[in-house]
Amino acid sequence: MFRLDLGRSAPYCDGRTRRDFLQLGVAGMASVGLPTLMKAKAQPSLADRKNTSVILIWLDGGPGHMDMYDMKPDAPAEYRGLWRPIRTRVPGFDVTELYPKQAKVTDKFSVVRSLHHDTGDHFAGGHRMLTAKDMGVSGANTPGKFPGIGSIVSRELGPRVSGMPAYVGAPHAASIGLAPGYFGGNFLGNHHDPFLTGDPSPANYQVRNLNLAAGLTIEKLDSRRGLLAHFDTARRGLESNRTAQAMDRFNREAIEFVMGPTAREAFNVGREPVGLRDRYGRNGLGQSCLLARRLVEAGSTFVTVHSGGWDHHWDLKASYERMLPQVDAAVATLFEDLDDRGLLETTLVVLCGEFGRTPKMNDGGNGGPAGSKGTPGRDHWGNAFSCLMGGGGVKGGRLVGTTDRLGQVPHTRAVKPSNIHATIYQVLGIDPKLMLLDPSGRPVNVLDDPEPIHELF
Repeated sequence: MFRLDLGRSAPYCDGRTRRDFLQLGVAGMASVGLPTLMKAKAQPSLADRKNTSVILIWLDGGPGHMDMYDMKPDAPAEYRGLWRPIRTRVPGFDVTELYPKQAKVTDKFSVVRSLHHDTGDHFAGGHRMLTAKDMGVSGANTPGKFPGIGSIVSRELGPRVSGMPAYVGAPHAASIGLAPGYFGGNFLGNHHDPFLTGDPSPANYQVRNLNLAAGLTIEKLDSRRGLLAHFDTARRGLESNRTAQAMDRFNREAIEFVMGPTAREAFNVGREPVGLRDRYGRNGLGQSCLLARRLVEAGSTFVTVHSGGWDHHWDLKASYERMLPQVDAAVATLFEDLDDRGLLETTLVVLCGEFGRTPKMNDGGNGGPAGSKGTPGRDHWGNAFSCLMGGGGVKGGRLVGTTDRLGQVPHTRAVKPSNIHATIYQVLGIDPKLMLLDPSGRPVNVLDDPEPIHELF
């Protein structure tokens, strides 16, 4: 077991920065006790699974829907914001002028404009978006109460290809400064937390977390593999025992992950053409999206891409004119790249944050003189926001739902986080009516509303 310091996150509106740590064994193997393994449910065989994956791009802090995918050019100036919408490849599907590259590929993705969960609390919003649950989580009660969707996918499906991690976070996984926060396995166990890649943008990038835990060698792993073979022989009479099978599978996957070449090759982003890396953007977001494509291509099932610093209460102009072009390049290139490689029909891309931003802009003063913090910004808003979804069988070029003329609340086809999760489950072939056993042994629904967004199919 070792502890990896992920550094300090950007400050949030509560004025705090948070230092994030990760504790790892060998792909979770060294940190998973026998009782936890014995509780694990056996996964379906590879032959029974759909050949689909998910890339979730998480804009941590809350991206503004009215400055990206749900612009209101006819609203009063304090609502419509600083940028104008532009036409795209799909008639009626306008996006911000800061997204010219995405404008050319709107036929490949759709946007849900009527998403809401009605809280402006970072932690409550993050928990609802990543777990689909309320459960009283808030800024005053931040611990996660339910597994994140990626952890549930890890448990139910595992990796699509042996030797790959099922669930990955690039460059890391953090929700509102908590790592892994609401991305984590919670009561499913930390062996269902995401495997973290580190920032793939440096020229000398190497994934550090593939190194063996201190004191563990390939020879020792070979010995453990031999021990497992001995156990296999000794317990042939337990072949029908699902928990014993699951325990054996977790050990085998951990060893194959560390010893095999599959993951090491997938993480070698330096093999990509220079021109393609440039198109994605030579920054953490762009190169993480490129790495995510490599990982799903190699056999990972659920990859999250984290982009922090989206809590813009003021000086929105400078921040968005720096950050939105990075999102534009990364997202547009990811869809084009997946399509070029024949992976778009099997890979769902999702882009969202914990909530949107207030339709009405503030004065840029944050309690002081107007403009003293720079240009106006927008505050927290969970009553209406947007979510991009495309690929994996989800149709492109569609707009689901509308907000009212000021972007304040859903006007048609209100959608909640549970419906987003149910849509993801449908793509992956997971029953959205799935139930888990909570720590008390009580069965609980993974989703309170298991209805997917049918318009997307």
